[in-house]
Amino acid sequence: MTQSIGRRQTLERIAGSTLDVLIIGGGIVGAGIARDAAMRGLSVALVEQHDFASGTSSRSSRLLHGGLRYLAQGRIGLVRDSSHEKMILHRIAPHLARAMPFIFPTYRGTSWKRWKLSIGVKIYDLLCGKSNLGSSSSLNANKTLALLPGLRKENLTGAVRYFDGLTQDARLVLDSLRSAAAHNAHVANHVEFKGADRSGDRWHCQLQGSESGASITAESRIVINAAGAWASRFPQSKVKLRLTKGVHLIIDRDRLPVPETVVMTEGPRILFAIPWGQRVILGTTDTDYDGPLEHPTCEPQDVQYILGVTNGAFPAANLHAGDVISTYAGLRPLIADPNGRPSDISRAHQIIAGDDGWIDVAGGKLTAYRLMAEQTIDKVVRHLERDARACQTAQTPLLQSQDAKFSGVEPPQVSQAAVEHFCRNEWALHLEDVMLRRAGWHFYHRDAAQIAGQVAQWMATELGWTADQIQEELDRYSASANCSPHSPR
Repeated sequence: MTQSIGRRQTLERIAGSTLDVLIIGGGIVGAGIARDAAMRGLSVALVEQHDFASGTSSRSSRLLHGGLRYLAQGRIGLVRDSSHEKMILHRIAPHLARAMPFIFPTYRGTSWKRWKLSIGVKIYDLLCGKSNLGSSSSLNANKTLALLPGLRKENLTGAVRYFDGLTQDARLVLDSLRSAAAHNAHVANHVEFKGADRSGDRWHCQLQGSESGASITAESRIVINAAGAWASRFPQSKVKLRLTKGVHLIIDRDRLPVPETVVMTEGPRILFAIPWGQRVILGTTDTDYDGPLEHPTCEPQDVQYILGVTNGAFPAANLHAGDVISTYAGLRPLIADPNGRPSDISRAHQIIAGDDGWIDVAGGKLTAYRLMAEQTIDKVVRHLERDARACQTAQTPLLQSQDAKFSGVEPPQVSQAAVEHFCRNEWALHLEDVMLRRAGWHFYHRDAAQIAGQVAQWMATELGWTADQIQEELDRYSASANCSPHSPR
């Protein structure tokens, strides 16, 4: 079956029957909700106006963590829930949940005291349940420098070492959607939700294909707004958001050869240096944002800030803008709180369920997406008064190992087989869908432009592109990949 026929059939099925649930938004929260609903036997469809994971869910720090910083802020419940979810993801998606040691250096004259953190990481271990991904420990200054020889020595008192997880956020979305589709969910990217009217016990939803312009009407008993940064833009929405921007830089690991993730501080703020194969991810910033939602940009001052903090932690590295292989910027759709700095705003999630069958799901952390989905579908089942199956997402593997050949924390090898898989099984329509999200080759490789040229040829064979379409795709990819003022390539 060609992809165009498959998409047409999916839209026909969405329009051809009354759904139990229609989900707006193809990020991690929407994908998790679709999987949970489908596994409970509900009829479910999901639509995304752009590509799956094209918003916040491909632009995070990629950490699966309870959040040591949130523990310091006294948000015990948030840390407990996220820590529990981290362990669940390690079980159900081991290919996307890698155990990662974190080293948190401590210095005299700062608010981050080693004795306090030593107590904190032990509490952190306990909040994970029976066991964390590894046991935390406290290190003196000499042991810390033995692990991190390039670390700033002045006033160093030691470090604590604890364990969290590393994922690939866009892959987590796509694999969740693959699981949802395997359980009979209908999922469609590049389909925009245009509006909805309530009639009786159903919503009549207007949907429009972003590529074709064709419109369809879908009927659903429940509409779930999981649109992330866009969630407050629907007339029915009761969500109020405060958007903040987070920027990440990717550099060669040779330039900062950290063996484990390092926590770097700037006053009360925390940044990370995260090993990612042969690369290191540096970030993140946390600033209020009121610009265009589609393309938050990495500004030169963002690069200077992150490199400045990193050079402060590792003076000998002497990193500069030329070391940056790639950058990405994403938006955090936080529950609105006008008070305090962006980093102080709670990462707790919110589920607002009205009597009319419209449900808003907003806020939250990547790590807790499965729990958010479970709580949301619990509300759906009660609203429908349906005798549905119990939630199974905490026990059922996301994918079988043989289905995860091209899915992992690091990008797969560049190959025609991988591209064919993304087009046939993961709804890739455009060159940027593969380069930025399904494979992540754009962010990992310095010669991404050359790789994109080869990938475009492979996609042309698979999708029937003409020479003009190949050039259009290359131009589109270039515009999307280099939308930031700071473009290292």
